[in-house]
Amino acid sequence: MKLPFSLFLALRYLKPKRTYVSIITLISILGVMLGVTVLILVISVMTGFDRELRKKVIDWDAHILVTTESVLNDWRDLTVKIRNTPDVVATAPYVQGPVIAEFQNRRLAPMIRGIDPDEEEKVVPLKKFIKQGELNLEGESAVIGSELARKLMIGIGDKLTIYSPGNLSEVMDGIKQLEKSKGADERKAVDKLREVVLPKELTVTGIFETGHYLHDSEFILVPLFVAQELYGLGDALHGITVRTVDPYGAEKVKHDIERYLSPPEYAQTWIDMNNQYFEAVRLERTVMFFLLFFIIIVAAFGIMNTLITVTVQKTRDIGIMKAIGANIWQIIWVFLGQGVVVGLFGTATGLALGMTLIRYRNEFSHWLASTLHIEIFPKQVYQFSEIPAEVVPIDVAKICIGAFIICWIFALLPAYRAARLDPVKALRYE
Repeated sequence: MKLPFSLFLALRYLKPKRTYVSIITLISILGVMLGVTVLILVISVMTGFDRELRKKVIDWDAHILVTTESVLNDWRDLTVKIRNTPDVVATAPYVQGPVIAEFQNRRLAPMIRGIDPDEEEKVVPLKKFIKQGELNLEGESAVIGSELARKLMIGIGDKLTIYSPGNLSEVMDGIKQLEKSKGADERKAVDKLREVVLPKELTVTGIFETGHYLHDSEFILVPLFVAQELYGLGDALHGITVRTVDPYGAEKVKHDIERYLSPPEYAQTWIDMNNQYFEAVRLERTVMFFLLFFIIIVAAFGIMNTLITVTVQKTRDIGIMKAIGANIWQIIWVFLGQGVVVGLFGTATGLALGMTLIRYRNEFSHWLASTLHIEIFPKQVYQFSEIPAEVVPIDVAKICIGAFIICWIFALLPAYRAARLDPVKALRYE
């Protein structure tokens, strides 16, 4: 097959000759390949991380949370008003706070979430997360996260002991009353204090797993009345969860609900509650994109260095080509073609390697963990059991086109310099 004159010479000059120029060319290709690979891999993982984080948050958290600095007393009237708000699908009462959980002398400090399972299921689809047992919160029972169950070494049917800090003030009042009591009054005070101090024993009826490490290791679901007793709330609540038609339109619904609230009551969307995570991911993604793009720029400098060396070595050849009638653009394309081929080959191999690593990212991570004992994505830190990734075609296109354009620009400068050589001086060059 006949090739254009410029491309023929470009490929001929690129042919390996076991010289340092060939080594620099190979290094330049590897540089472009690694730059494109790492960029595609990192951007895809960061995009997948953001998507999975939002998905886990939406699946577990309500779209809107109506709460207060203290407790909600007249929550039933407020619930009716919220349910009549446009774009509100469902609401559910909740009580949430820290407790101490104990099983066979193993103690942890998770959060309890007191719920009405029938109402809560309309807001958050909890049943789909049940891994063992069932979502049964009748009587004094509990459903706990899989990581919490693993740490406590507890299973279905076991008794979990819960100590609540919610009755601490009652304990202190009881102690003061005991100090002042005498005789029969003292016995009554002791009995009352015992009722306050005694913990709750809950039967584990289910274990849930969301895939979000924080949720699976920190939460215990209990009946609403149990949580109210633990925190001494009576009929009051800590808040109301709300589900909307569109989670990304929750901000508008929040403003509508705020009309029914008076300080210290307030409403938060799921984005407000997790904004620090989303902002951190967005910032890291942007910073990593620009930092890693410098790998490609460094590789482009290698391409420029190679072409400058080649133009110096081929000075006499350039003079001969110009003497026999080659024009400036033909000379430019001889050397520009080399840079284009190097950039194209490096980008293509980088794209292939990047997509392969994304496809087998979790297998590679498990191999590193089992063989070299290197955790590149610890779930305790990143809160996901596997490495998330999402390939966005437009991002991949931007990376590949950007890498190719950078290589093309850095190749154009020495190519243009070579084309401007005076043929007489070039033929005299030694």
